[in-house]
Amino acid sequence: MDSVVHFELPFEDQARAEKFYQDVFGWKTMSMPGMGYVMAYSAEVDEQHMTKESGRINGGMFQRQEPFKGPVIILNVEDLDAKLEQVASHGGQIIRGKQAVGDMGWAAYVNDPENNLIGVWQSMKK
Repeated sequence: MDSVVHFELPFEDQARAEKFYQDVFGWKTMSMPGMGYVMAYSAEVDEQHMTKESGRINGGMFQRQEPFKGPVIILNVEDLDAKLEQVASHGGQIIRGKQAVGDMGWAAYVNDPENNLIGVWQSMKK
C-alpha cells in the first residue's frame, strides 16, 4: 500500500508563510538554498531528517505557480515508472513527469480523475 509521506504548501510570500506556520502551529522551517524550497517540519526529526515518531510527516513550501495552486500530498511508491503507467491507464494525467531530486530520489506530479494534484515519490536505494 502506498502511503502519504510528505506534503507541500505553495505560498505567495515566503516570509509571511514561514511566520504563520511557525507562530500558529510551532513548526520549524529551513530554506534550501538554490532549490527555491523551504522544508516545513511539523514533527521532530533525527540527524537524517527523518521523523522521530511513527506516523508523523513533514513537508515543504515553495512559490505558488501552475499547476501548484493548493496543498499537495506526496505518496511514496516502490517503482515510479510503473506507477505513472498505472495513473495513465486508470484515468489520471501526468502533469510533471519523473525528475531527480538531488541524490534522494525521484518525484512526479499527477492529477487523479477528479483533477486533484498528487505528488508521487520514489526514494533512491542506498
